[in-house]
Amino acid sequence: MKRFIYLALLLGFSSANAQENITYQKPSSEILDLVDVKAAPSVLIDESKDFMVLRYRDSYKTIAELSEVELRLGGLRINPKTNIGSRTNYYNDLKLINLKETNANPKSVTGLPENPRLANFKWSPDQKMIAFTNTSQDGVEIWVLDLKKAVASKLTEANVNANMGDVINWFEDSKSLLVKMISEDRKELIDTKNSIPTGPTISVNEGSKAQNRTYQDLLKNKNDEYNFEQLALSDLYKISLNGGKEKWLGAAMFESITFSPDGNYVMLTTIEKPFSYLVPYSRFPFKTTIYSSKGEMVQTVLEVPLIEELPKGFMAIRTGRRDLNWRDDKPATLIYTEALDGGDPENKVDFRDEVFELKAPFNGTPKSILKTINRFYTIDWGNDNIAIAMDYWWNTRNIKTYVFNPSDASQEPKIISDRNYQDKYNDPGNFVHKRNKFGNYVLALDGNNAFLIGDGYSEKGQYPFVDQLNLKTEKTEHLYQSTYENKIEDIQDFDPVNKKLLVRIESKTEYPNYYFRNIRKNELQQLTSFENPFKSIQNVHKEVLNYKREDGLELSGTLYLPVGYDANKKEKMPMILWAYPKEFKDKASASQNTQNPNEFTYPYWASPIYWVTKGYVVLDDASFPIIGEGETEPNDTFCKQLVSNAKAAIDAVDSLGYIDRNKVAVGGHSYGAFMVANLLSHSDLFAAGIARSGAYNRTLTPFGFQSEERSYWDAPEVYYKMSPFMNADEMKTPLLLIHGEADNNSGTYPMQSERYFNALKGLGANVRLVIFPKESHSYRAKESILHMLWEQDQWLEKYVKNRKME
Repeated sequence: MKRFIYLALLLGFSSANAQENITYQKPSSEILDLVDVKAAPSVLIDESKDFMVLRYRDSYKTIAELSEVELRLGGLRINPKTNIGSRTNYYNDLKLINLKETNANPKSVTGLPENPRLANFKWSPDQKMIAFTNTSQDGVEIWVLDLKKAVASKLTEANVNANMGDVINWFEDSKSLLVKMISEDRKELIDTKNSIPTGPTISVNEGSKAQNRTYQDLLKNKNDEYNFEQLALSDLYKISLNGGKEKWLGAAMFESITFSPDGNYVMLTTIEKPFSYLVPYSRFPFKTTIYSSKGEMVQTVLEVPLIEELPKGFMAIRTGRRDLNWRDDKPATLIYTEALDGGDPENKVDFRDEVFELKAPFNGTPKSILKTINRFYTIDWGNDNIAIAMDYWWNTRNIKTYVFNPSDASQEPKIISDRNYQDKYNDPGNFVHKRNKFGNYVLALDGNNAFLIGDGYSEKGQYPFVDQLNLKTEKTEHLYQSTYENKIEDIQDFDPVNKKLLVRIESKTEYPNYYFRNIRKNELQQLTSFENPFKSIQNVHKEVLNYKREDGLELSGTLYLPVGYDANKKEKMPMILWAYPKEFKDKASASQNTQNPNEFTYPYWASPIYWVTKGYVVLDDASFPIIGEGETEPNDTFCKQLVSNAKAAIDAVDSLGYIDRNKVAVGGHSYGAFMVANLLSHSDLFAAGIARSGAYNRTLTPFGFQSEERSYWDAPEVYYKMSPFMNADEMKTPLLLIHGEADNNSGTYPMQSERYFNALKGLGANVRLVIFPKESHSYRAKESILHMLWEQDQWLEKYVKNRKME
C-alpha cells in the first residue's frame, strides 16, 4: 500500500520549485588556494629509457569549453565541428628530459602550435617519434614529435576524423601513418533541434528478452541514426612523414585499426547497420576484415549482428568469435575466444571458453590452444612454449592464472594462481613485459623465470615488490621489496637484465617524483623534481585509522585533523565522513586495509580534504563493505550494513576525543551519493549530507545496478528497500543534492536527483538541489568545481559546524 500512497503524493507535487537566481560562486580563500594550482605533468618514457616526455595540462576545463557544440549519439559525445570527442582531455605543452644525461633539466619542445590542444599520443615502432593530434578551432590535425631534436611539426590539415578514436596507427617502417580522415562521402548533418519530424519513432519487440542496463546518450530517432553514420564515416589515408598523402581505403565506419606485429597485415573493424535505440554503438553490428599493408582485402574473419539480447548475468556474453587480437610474439597470427556455455552463465560446463589461433592468410582451420574454467580474460605471450593466461568469474570473485604451452594443446595447462581477486594481501602482482623485435610487449623471460611487480599490501602495511617466478617449479624469489616506512615506492617498471627499476616515490608531504633504482647497488637516481603545490596542508596530521564494526569486521579510513589542530588539547571539532560502498563475497577480503598514510595528500576536485583548512576533522575513504557470503547477496542487507559501517567510523574517531559527534556530515559521489541518502533515511547519525550525481530510485534501473545483477522482478523487495526515494518520508536530515545536467553514467540520470528532490520537498524535508549546466558524471569546468566547493562549504557551515541542537 505504501507504494501507491507515494505515487498519489508525487502526482500531486508541483514541478514549479522555488529557484535561486545565482551566478557561479567561489569558495573561501583557504579552499580556493588549494584548487587554483598548476598540475604536475604526466610522463611518457620509451622502452630503452632514453627520453622522458612531460605532458602539461590545465587542471580543469572552462565552462566555455564545455559549452561548445555537442552531439550525443550511440554512447558517444562528439563535437561535430572539430570531429573529436567533446569531453577529450587536452595537453597544452610538452617538454623532454634526456635520461642519459646526468641531472638533465626539462627541455621545451619547439614548433608546437599556438594554443595547443594535444591528445591521442602514439609512439612510432622505432620509438624515435611520437605522433599526436592537435585540435584547432576548425578541426583535428596530426602532428609528430622528433624526440632527438625536441621539435614538433604538423603533418596534416584539420581534416582528421577522431570521433571514433583509434585515430593514429604507425606503419612498421616508422615513416608513415594510417590515419582516419573525414570521408569525402560525408553529407551535411541534420539540425535535430529544428528539423520537422516526418513520423513517430517506433520500437518493436516480439517476445525476446532484452534486459539492458539504463544506458545514456543513445540514438533516439532516424535523424540521430543519420548523423551518427555521417560522423562515423572515415576514409583511411597513408600519411608519410615527408608530407606524402595517399588514399588507402574508401569510406566506412571504421572503429578499430591494428597492424599485425610484422606490419604486413591490418585488422579493421567497421560498424555496420542496423543501429539500435537500446544499446550503445559498441553493441551495434560490426565486421572485422584483414587487409594487406597495401590496402588489399585478404579475409573477413568476423561478422557480428546487433547485440540487444544476452542471457542474464554479468558473466553473460555473445556466442561466436570474440576478443580478436594479434598474437604479440608471432608475425601475423590471430587469437580469438569462443564460449563453450552458449554465453549463458547458468549453463553448467567444465570449461567456459576456448581460445583459438588462426595463422595468415586466415582462411585455414583454427587451432585450439587453451580452454578456461572461468570466463577468458587475457593472455601474456612469451615464446613458442610459454604463455600465461587468466580467466575470472565475477559471481565468486575468482581469478585463475595458467601457464601453458601454446604450441602443444595436449599439454595440460598448469594453474599457478587461483584466488579471490578482491584479496589484495595475496595478490602476486602483474607480470613484467618487454618490447620484442616486432615492437610488441611480451613476457620478460629468463629461461623459465618470469617476473612480477606487486603492490605489496599486507597486514603490516604496503611494501611494493619485484618477484622472480620459476614457471616450471612455481618457486618464487624476492628480488626487491621496498622498505620505506614513511614513503611509498610505487614500482613502475623493471629491467631484469640490468636489474633496474623505474619507481615513483612520494610521502604525505612530498609530491610524487620519478627515480631509477639499481637494485644491485641499491642506488637511487632522481629523474624529476616536481614540487608540492599544496604546501598549506603539508603538515596536516594524517593517519590510517583501524577500527571494528559491531560484528567484528576490521575497517579502516584515512583520518585528517584540521590545520593547526592541537591533538593534546583534543578540542571537539565537526567531522566530514566520506565513503563509497563496495560489495564483497567474503569477510576476509572485506577486512583488508589497502590505505597508506604515506600517500601524498592531494586535494583533487571531488575531495573532502579541503575542509581541514576550515576546522573540520575528515575521515576519507572510510571502509563501507557490503558483504554477502554463499547464497546470500550483499544487497540483501545493504541498509543495515551501511548504518553499521557508519556508526563504527564515528565511534572510532569519537573515542579519540577529536569530534563532536552531533556535528558529523556524510558525503559521497555516485554510488556514494546513494549511500548518503540511505544513511540519512535509516539513521540519525549525521547532522547533514552531501550527495553528488547519485541514483535514488532503483526501480528506474530495473535490470541491475552497480554489482547487483538481479533484476527488479527477481528481487523487488531489495530494489524497494534500497531506494531512498521510497523512504523519502523518513528523511529528517538536511541534504545537499548536486548533479551534472549532462550526466552520462549508466543509471544516474539527472532525473534521479530531480525527482528525489521533488519528493523530499513535497514531504517537507530540508533539501537543496544544484544542477550544473554542461557537466557530466564527473565535473570538469573550473567554474562548476569552484561553485560546488562553495555550495558544500555553505551547507557544512550552516548545518554542521553551526548546527542548532533542538
